[in-house]
Amino acid sequence: MLQRLLFGLITVTSLTLVGCAHSPQQLSPEPKLTTQLAPVGHGQPVVVRVVDGRPSPTLGTRGGLYPETSAITVQGAQILPKLQAQAEAAVRLLGFTPTNNAPNAPQLTVTLAELKYQSPKEGMYVTEATIGATFRSDVQNANRRYSGRYGASLDQRFGMAPNQETNTKLVSDVLSDALTRLFKDSTVGQILGE
Repeated sequence: MLQRLLFGLITVTSLTLVGCAHSPQQLSPEPKLTTQLAPVGHGQPVVVRVVDGRPSPTLGTRGGLYPETSAITVQGAQILPKLQAQAEAAVRLLGFTPTNNAPNAPQLTVTLAELKYQSPKEGMYVTEATIGATFRSDVQNANRRYSGRYGASLDQRFGMAPNQETNTKLVSDVLSDALTRLFKDSTVGQILGE
């Protein structure tokens, strides 16, 4: 009888601890421009490059009892083609023609400088997270150069630990906001059009 009780207590304790641990998540966000852009170009070619300038694909951890086992990652190979497509779409909306290689054409390099996910370290349950994204633009046209930094962040509270779908949407929203800010910078279009 005592063995059964002890076994039952160990089982319940184990299940409780497992419930406090979070699995790692590999996200595949879908960033999208969130506004219309006013055209300033007249079809001129622009070389558009998107690069991953993050030191690591890991955004942070989901927290919980064992945060070191609950990493959230976004692989560069997953996100770069999506960012490239959005950057080219934005350049088209600005009135330019994106190209891979055109001699003496203006160049726009969009760098994903930072993507992070922070949840409180204390406590067994994840109740909130801060998600942030930062892009850098480098524009070059003849002798003119321009660089800018564009960030967005979101503080989100949860009733229960967010699943992969929820985190993917939140990271997508923050990336979309930061990318839209980059292309709303009128100096980017102005220098590309000179």
